[in-house]
Amino acid sequence: MRIILNIIIKEFLQLKRDPKLFGMIFISPILQLLLLGYAATLDVNTINTTIFDQDRTHTSRQFIERFTRSGYFEFESYVDNYKKAGDLIDNGTTILTLVIPKDFEKKINRKQTVKVQAIFDGSDGNKTSIAAGYVQAITSSFANNILTETKDKYGNKSSIIGNMIPELRVWYNPDLKTRNFMVPSIMGLLLMVITIILMSMAVVKEREIGTLEQLIVTPIKPIQLIIGKLVPFIIVGFIDVLIVIGVMVAWFNIGIRGDFFFLLFSSFLFVLSTLGLGLLISTTSKTQQQAMMIAQFAIMMPMIYLSGFAFPIENMPKVIQYITYLIPLRYFITILRSVILKGTGFMELLPQVGMLFLLGTVILTASVLNFRKRLN
Repeated sequence: MRIILNIIIKEFLQLKRDPKLFGMIFISPILQLLLLGYAATLDVNTINTTIFDQDRTHTSRQFIERFTRSGYFEFESYVDNYKKAGDLIDNGTTILTLVIPKDFEKKINRKQTVKVQAIFDGSDGNKTSIAAGYVQAITSSFANNILTETKDKYGNKSSIIGNMIPELRVWYNPDLKTRNFMVPSIMGLLLMVITIILMSMAVVKEREIGTLEQLIVTPIKPIQLIIGKLVPFIIVGFIDVLIVIGVMVAWFNIGIRGDFFFLLFSSFLFVLSTLGLGLLISTTSKTQQQAMMIAQFAIMMPMIYLSGFAFPIENMPKVIQYITYLIPLRYFITILRSVILKGTGFMELLPQVGMLFLLGTVILTASVLNFRKRLN
């Protein structure tokens, strides 16, 4: 036990002597969470819009004012023909052109159907879909108000037929902010990056500076060396988890609805798999540069793409969906989002916890056996 403790102390002293590495471990997660927390959002708050008002009446101005009051639409320019509107969409100035027909007010006064044209730049499908939803909602609201005013004007206080009115209730994220959904996932992403990179470089660095051979010829057993290498990075991983949670709660105001200790336990299970992957990379790489390349392109990028962090797994081809079952980050992100946003407990997340434990055990065991084989 004393030998393992000495190895652990040696690892922490080595971290202390490297200011750049110390900064990457404890300062980098805060900066990355702040940057990604604001950048990784799919919310659409500003929609650059062009107005082509062919009617230019009081009613058309009222209709345009509805878009202004919503706070989402920013009018870049007013045009008087389709060519200018098309040019603004082509050069990226606007993503929406709202075309109000010439007889807009006249048809409304005659109680006739009016068609308003909305021309979108569909290059960004997500942004266009959200913008189209905003346009539809504002248009429907404007039409309902006109209908109500007409009924009041002519003394018809009730509808001829009954209406079906949906009552919406949004749980867990009432404001529908993408940031609330993405920030917990970023926590898992940062934990993966730090633990894999640190562990993948640990053994390679010892080999490059020649201290690994010195450790091998000492009476230290392979299992003692492995434990002494793993424990410091487990501790570092937990410190980073606490730092990121603190920033998430204090800066982004995203509280943890579920059990905090269950969240830490899940983080421990996830760290087992990431440290195992880092150890596997470290034993198969000859230089730190090679270890970094393998960690980034062979491990971390596929895990990010296939974990559901950026792209919904259910939208992927079936073959790719089967592959995602082997990605530990997939289960950890599900746990993070469920515990932090929904307050979900252990029993509801038992399948994810079980798979995280299974993958962590298998990966870490295989990496330890490979490491011992290399040492022998």
